[in-house]
Amino acid sequence: MKSKVMFLVGLGLGYVLGTRAGRERYEQLRASAERLWTNPSVQTQVQRAEDYVRGAAPEVVERVETTTRKLADQVRERRSKKTDTGN
Repeated sequence: MKSKVMFLVGLGLGYVLGTRAGRERYEQLRASAERLWTNPSVQTQVQRAEDYVRGAAPEVVERVETTTRKLADQVRERRSKKTDTGN
């Protein structure tokens, strides 16, 4: 989903920067984007996404911490082995 959103943002930005219509077309696009963003159904989906992220954030933090600890332990272990063998 994130990649689709980023693609659309990039597409829009590329169009705005590449268009020869200038400021007037930019303002039309900006107004359309604002109307879309303030659309109640879009805002409902935005709220759902925010709620999901808030709910998932603690689990993500926990996984990142666990993975970081494991990686740090592996690095320490490898450094220790390297020092022990004299390499």
